[in-house]
Amino acid sequence: MAATLELTPQEAAAKLKASNQAVLIDVREPEEFAFARIEGSELVPMQSVPAELQRLEALADEKELLVMCHHGVRSLQVVQWLREHEVGNCFSVTGGIDRWSREVDPSVPRY
Repeated sequence: MAATLELTPQEAAAKLKASNQAVLIDVREPEEFAFARIEGSELVPMQSVPAELQRLEALADEKELLVMCHHGVRSLQVVQWLREHEVGNCFSVTGGIDRWSREVDPSVPRY
């Protein structure tokens, strides 16, 4: 049985609201993040994830890592890579920030 790798934007939003149990990691590029971002999210561009592994691992010991990109492709790749490196407490947000904007918070710009 495969472990769940993904959460819906609604599930992610509920976890973020629930007493500081999760942190949103945005793996898009800085210019994407500058255009559209979710309040409280932390930018860790995809290619910098390996260099941030120890920090992300420590963060995952404290909270769930909810990983987001534009449409959910890069974030799923990052979550799969993190799981391969023994970081189990992480999930990709399906549909990325685009789906988040459509289903959770329409004030987030779409592009």
